[in-house]
Amino acid sequence: MDTAERLATIEDLRRVMARYVRYADHQRWQDLAGLFTPGGSFTPHKPDGSVWMRMEGRDGIAATVGASGGPGVTLVHHLFSDEIDVDSATTAHGVWAMEDIVTRPEDAELSEAIPFRVMHGFGHYHARFVKKDGTWYIDELKQTRVRLDFSV
Repeated sequence: MDTAERLATIEDLRRVMARYVRYADHQRWQDLAGLFTPGGSFTPHKPDGSVWMRMEGRDGIAATVGASGGPGVTLVHHLFSDEIDVDSATTAHGVWAMEDIVTRPEDAELSEAIPFRVMHGFGHYHARFVKKDGTWYIDELKQTRVRLDFSV
């Protein structure tokens, strides 16, 4: 792979992740899940490194991340610096610094799974990508946290 092909791939992967956060902010869960391979996974972690939850497959991802949204919920995601390595013409991996804010309505129910009205998080997305039929997809996405603040 020459330099131009490698740089084009890096830009393609930046765009996949940009779509991911845009779809999340606009609560377009099926579109977001469509960025993953059919058997793809998404695993957010807590700041202590333990797994918060694990989602597998497009339907599982759409249903589970969709539960964090809904009427009156505002989602804001930011991606910052990225480190992308192109492993081959069809595989790559990368890390993005991230920040997210979830604001739920004042009358939202609190639960063990969602113990907040406002969540403000900082961390990193660790992604593994595959290219199938000319399109890049997320095959595995892990979200690690360095800080997670809840307000009720």
